[in-house]
Amino acid sequence: MNGAGHFSIPLVHNAVDIMTPFLLAAIGGLFTELSGMLNIALEGLMLTGAFFSVAGAAATGSLAVGICIGIGCTMILALLFASVTLYLRANVFITGLATNLFASGFTIMLASRLFNTKGVIQFPGVPRLPVLAAPEMLQRIPVIGDILFGHNVIVYATWGLVFAAAIVIYRTPFGLRLRGTGFSEKTIVSLGLNPRRYQLAGILISGFTCGLAGAMLTIDLAAFVPEISSGRGWIALVVIYLGNKTPWGIVLASFVFGLAESLSNFAQGAAKIPADFILALPYVITVAAMIGYSIWKHARAGRS
Repeated sequence: MNGAGHFSIPLVHNAVDIMTPFLLAAIGGLFTELSGMLNIALEGLMLTGAFFSVAGAAATGSLAVGICIGIGCTMILALLFASVTLYLRANVFITGLATNLFASGFTIMLASRLFNTKGVIQFPGVPRLPVLAAPEMLQRIPVIGDILFGHNVIVYATWGLVFAAAIVIYRTPFGLRLRGTGFSEKTIVSLGLNPRRYQLAGILISGFTCGLAGAMLTIDLAAFVPEISSGRGWIALVVIYLGNKTPWGIVLASFVFGLAESLSNFAQGAAKIPADFILALPYVITVAAMIGYSIWKHARAGRS
């Protein structure tokens, strides 16, 4: 295999890992989007899951318990966001921004109170996420074996969640009613159903997936870094639209951003490009992708 091939395999393999938090947050955000709500609290939800997952795993000595604690705390915050938005009728944008700011300040405050630092917190006793090894015969498959195998359990669980999301959204009464809520709340009400319940369910699902996304960011690192989500929740919003609000489109869009970040990580050590530009590459691609998406939507609307 030539040098380009040796370069591309680890690049794509890393992209699959990097895309997973984007994909998880976007799949959860898709449920809220289909119910007629724009969930801009994904960033704060992911940050909450990141802190409580690794702290919970360190406190209990159990990876599974830590992840469950992280998901549970994230869903509590999602429930608070949903309650204020749906039942107290607060503006969804202001509430979403407030949720993000709350998560940022709350995690830093807890870090200061519990661990006496506002910086990086190391958790050396936290076990690493198990990596699922495929049979040796499958690992020997050129390119595919290197790319698809050797990831941690959350990556494979994410693929399962994408399949489950596609089935729930398109093949179940709940999915039909969820999409109906986003299309026309009056129609759902005329059927004797409460659209707020489906919107609440969508937000709670996003809390679950963002909690799992946050766990992936910190547990393998065995550390919590303030603002470790680093805009991933915002990129997840972009992914939802670039993926045309479909599970499989979201997978493809997530991979594009994962590949961009993987490329920027590689370029830091291999290319003579200013580090600030390299680190900004995923966000530059985000802006370019949104501009391209807007142009495509307007062109498509003009033809119809």
